[in-house]
Amino acid sequence: MEISPAQEDVKEMLAEELSKIRMGEAQDFTSPAKLEGKKQSDCHGTREGGVADPRLLVPLSTKTSGVERPLKKEESEISEKLDASVGVSVVDIDSNIKDLQLCSLYAPDIFNNIRAKELDQRPSIDYMEKLQHDISPSMRGILIDWLVEVSEEYTLVPDTLYLTVNLIDRFLSQNYIEKQRLQLLGVTCMLIASKYEEICAPRVEEFCFITDNTYTRGEVLKMESQVLNFLHFHLSVPTTKSFLRRFIQAAQASCKVPCVELEFLANYLAELTLVEYNFLKLLPSLIAASVVFLARWTLNQSDHPWNSTLEHYTSYTASELKTTVLALEDLQLNTDGCCLNAIRDKYRQQKFKSVATLTSVQRVSSLF
Repeated sequence: MEISPAQEDVKEMLAEELSKIRMGEAQDFTSPAKLEGKKQSDCHGTREGGVADPRLLVPLSTKTSGVERPLKKEESEISEKLDASVGVSVVDIDSNIKDLQLCSLYAPDIFNNIRAKELDQRPSIDYMEKLQHDISPSMRGILIDWLVEVSEEYTLVPDTLYLTVNLIDRFLSQNYIEKQRLQLLGVTCMLIASKYEEICAPRVEEFCFITDNTYTRGEVLKMESQVLNFLHFHLSVPTTKSFLRRFIQAAQASCKVPCVELEFLANYLAELTLVEYNFLKLLPSLIAASVVFLARWTLNQSDHPWNSTLEHYTSYTASELKTTVLALEDLQLNTDGCCLNAIRDKYRQQKFKSVATLTSVQRVSSLF
């Protein structure tokens, strides 16, 4: 199998860096005293701590003796990835180490970590039946459908909406609430999520206004305190959106130009699941993988939507996605005649390429 130009660029860059290291070693080898002094200087200049924001990282000089070992380690790791990808027809989506914002060297560890974390801090999958007697799944759906409109009104990022729904479900899993206070819980959770995800979060008064001043500022702040204390301020949780970004990247690994329609369609299908109470029983990573599967099939029925690259990065086989994909297709086609249309109206807009109007000619069940 031929090595792609991207892989050749990575290997050429690594070879250049290795050459610089060897030149530095040759220059310093003749002066042991100088080398010892440099080591001491490096030790005094080293700062302990966590990994910095990749946007703030600057290239380190390859003449510094302390850089030699990390560079060799990076070279080895990337070479192993490239060799493995060539052997099993898996495209290495982390080969672009030039873009520091992609965190290519750490991306596999980051996503392995959130894959493990998605099993923790999960909402109950049957809290409506066991705890909540004054509200129903349909009322939950109406609330979230309205919150979609609120997020559009205040131009909030998608992560805010996903976190809002997560906070609502986790709180309702162990706290009984009356239906008159359900909307209060909804706007409060969106306030919390906005503070966590947004650069400029809407003010408390704006959330009161959006409820037609049904609730006062004091009531919202009191509910905010209750929610945060109950959740022990655990707001960093994996959502479907957390996995969707990487899975879409894997889906477009062989594309020279990113497919905007695929991204919009995948986001549309994923947001449809937020309204559905029955999707609480499914892991976010499973929903994200199934969304990519159905989105690819909707846009192109000439090829199978699943491949070795997607299977590698999602850790799901096509057969494992069957049940979720079929349920997603029912949502896409609205076979139940759901009248909650905020998400559908949102993605019918031209700025989202009107992906809500797209459906596949052939049912996805033909693939299984």
